[in-house]
Amino acid sequence: MSDDLCVIAIDAGTTGVRARSVHRDGRPPVAEYREFTQHFPAPGLVEHNADEILEAVVAVVGAVIDRVGVHSVAALGITNQRETAVAWSRATGRPHGNAIVWQDRRTADVCAQLEADGHLPVVRERTGLVLDPYFSGTKFAWMIDNRQIAVDADLALGTIDTWLIWHLTGGAVHATDVSNASRTMLMDIRHRAWDHELCNLLGVPIEALPTIRPSSGRFGVTSATSGLPEGIPISGVAGDQQAALFGQACVRPGMAKNTYGTGSFVLLNVGPICPPPTEGMLTTIAWELADGTVAYALEGSIFVTGAAIQWLRDGLGIIDEAAQVGPLAASVDDSGGVVIVPAFTGLGSPWWDPHARGTICGLTRGSTAAHIARATVESMAFQTRDVVDAMTAASGVPIADLRVDGGAAVMDLLMQFQADQLGVTVRRPVDRETTALGAARLAGLAEGVWTDLAELESSWELEREFTPHEDPTNANAAHAQWLRAVERSRSWAAI
Repeated sequence: MSDDLCVIAIDAGTTGVRARSVHRDGRPPVAEYREFTQHFPAPGLVEHNADEILEAVVAVVGAVIDRVGVHSVAALGITNQRETAVAWSRATGRPHGNAIVWQDRRTADVCAQLEADGHLPVVRERTGLVLDPYFSGTKFAWMIDNRQIAVDADLALGTIDTWLIWHLTGGAVHATDVSNASRTMLMDIRHRAWDHELCNLLGVPIEALPTIRPSSGRFGVTSATSGLPEGIPISGVAGDQQAALFGQACVRPGMAKNTYGTGSFVLLNVGPICPPPTEGMLTTIAWELADGTVAYALEGSIFVTGAAIQWLRDGLGIIDEAAQVGPLAASVDDSGGVVIVPAFTGLGSPWWDPHARGTICGLTRGSTAAHIARATVESMAFQTRDVVDAMTAASGVPIADLRVDGGAAVMDLLMQFQADQLGVTVRRPVDRETTALGAARLAGLAEGVWTDLAELESSWELEREFTPHEDPTNANAAHAQWLRAVERSRSWAAI
């Protein structure tokens, strides 16, 4: 295997698309990025134009290929915003309206009715999930019902990975991987297959769903009609948080990571045996390798962390760019009593309250933009602590340390505050683009660019670690104030 080979990861996130080369010999990556439009048709509703996402993918991948040379590219790996639902025509390849984004709350009442009708136990047992509009199944059903889409052989449904695979292979492959499928509320995670009873319950035609495949293995090759060079293998696919777990080399049970992205997601590798439903947590498939090796994970999903920084920029206008939030927050010693609960689209783990809404408590005439910025940063750490506390209580296994990545992980202030809140060491790697790294390595394993998990684990490099400094009494008092604010945010939209 030549050392100059690379894998290009397609990281199709919630606010933009990144293409990044990951080289076998460890040379610096080549990367390109493009944002795409966010659509908010009404409060609690979030949509994307799937065609715009596809155009962005082709543009950034093409730009990276031009820079590294097509003959150096061994494969493509895809990682994506999970749960976002797309419906399209197999004949034309055009979407039936905008994609419904994972943050979208439009099916909250449907989920509440399903729970009232007694369906939560079977959903929890078979899918590891809860009845929440976060997941894809009720989104698919909403599109079919409300957009009057014909349920016939022309209908294709899928998450963003499936949409991209379809188009990059010229419509030859309609497939997803186990990690993305596990987020639809339609798959039996023990058997790794679509569940007929759940599909019927939610009103989703099983024939329109993609084939479920392992996360590492060849899905297909790029088509001449894709806008990319023909014949490049697409060989690794994983939802963004599972990809980040893999990219953080958390390949052994008991290893955990948190990604501070648009939302934040704590994942704990629990090994090859699917655990029973865990209160406040989700059970998900982390990945399946080409040889059939499966890893399950406990997950705590936080809907809004980095998105709150975008709100400071775009909604309040107190910063001009996201990078300014760290210095602004650090310009004051504390939040001045301000607590922000960024429940803009409800609360995820461990609360699972789709009717919660954003709340600011503790404002005084002395409150400044810096205090609001600091409270926003601190809310990321408080929400992560809520998840870790619930995860530890449910599993009985304390997290020895936490590996971190994502855009906000660059903030030393946040990382130190997180360590103080958790009372454990927070470890930040040299390469913090672990979502793309995970997708690339899943693809590279399938194509022989890397040999095994041991090689990948040994390549993880520590950049800095943060140990707890705060007196636990003070940290707990601050967290208690946060919990008071959370209670005030809950069920707000239901009143």
